[in-house]
Amino acid sequence: MPIITINRKEVVEYLAWSLLVTVVAWSIGFGVFLQTTEAANLTSVSDTLSNSNPTSTSNHVIAYTNATATIAGQTITINFDPITSLFGNVTGTQFADVTFSGATLVTACSAGADRVTLATTTPNTLTFTVCASNTVVSGTKTITIGNNRISNPGITGSYVIRIAGTQTNNADTRVAIVSNVTVTASVDTSLTFTVAGVASGTTINGVTTTLPSTATALTFGTLPLNSPVTMGQQLTLATNAQNGFTVTVVENQDLTSQTGAKIYLFSNGNVTSTPSPWTSPTNVLDSPNTYGHFGLTSNDADLNAGEFTSATFVGNFQSTSSRAVFHHTGPADGSTQNKGLASVAYRIQITALQAAATDYTNILTYVATPVF
Repeated sequence: MPIITINRKEVVEYLAWSLLVTVVAWSIGFGVFLQTTEAANLTSVSDTLSNSNPTSTSNHVIAYTNATATIAGQTITINFDPITSLFGNVTGTQFADVTFSGATLVTACSAGADRVTLATTTPNTLTFTVCASNTVVSGTKTITIGNNRISNPGITGSYVIRIAGTQTNNADTRVAIVSNVTVTASVDTSLTFTVAGVASGTTINGVTTTLPSTATALTFGTLPLNSPVTMGQQLTLATNAQNGFTVTVVENQDLTSQTGAKIYLFSNGNVTSTPSPWTSPTNVLDSPNTYGHFGLTSNDADLNAGEFTSATFVGNFQSTSSRAVFHHTGPADGSTQNKGLASVAYRIQITALQAAATDYTNILTYVATPVF
């Protein structure tokens, strides 16, 4: 058997050295000896879509914070779905579609501080390259791809958007592609139309009523000679018709007695259609249509662009043609003047030649027509 000799002094020196190394290592940390290097992650990384519906085109707003500057020659890449490459038309993205907040995007490199150029390096990757002698400093960056350039995958799900390149840091974010939600609802149509009487002494479009009325009757009584008699009615309408409504009025006949005598429409039987100031019947012998006449006015100020100016009348509501007296172009509340509320005044005037009779009569019919 060989004989092994150990120098006691050498052992003591070896143990002392080992102890010293151990003490130093513990005092400054094993990390000094075990440290490795790797790229840090970007932070606050997101991609906001303008439309997440499958196959739809969308804008992308990609934001991130980089703790490290990106130097000349390094690249920043945006990879749309590196796993399955299902985003479409990435290669169609053009300079005019992109803005880069945190760097200056240029078509060609030139002198500057933070200039980058854009290129499509793969069918699903946009690459930004930092120009020579330029540096994109650290901080928050926002890359916006507009004009609805990129189309979404046709399959719902979660897809990776990868920000990488030769820059020091990188990170992934995700976007969710989900089908649009179709919302449906219905609203019942509504229409409420009322006619009400008005008191004597009520002013309607510049004329004053001389007798009271009811919702269903205009009782003029015995007519005085050469002096107009005026009665009115209030119209209210409430509807949710988007395009508003029109209210018309029509008489079934001229005011006619059992003997066949008539009080014709304003003026002198000419069924005036353009609102005109009231005039007295001309009372021409052997011309019965000049012995008396019957007309109306409305205080709806926006009817036919405000055609009824103050104290003007029409007579074109004969049985063959109705006359619009109330109108609005949208929904009405039944209380706002010119939109849900209006009043109509009727006036009769006769001369001494008007045939005597106690039973002149006709029927007025209002028609409210909403347009939904």
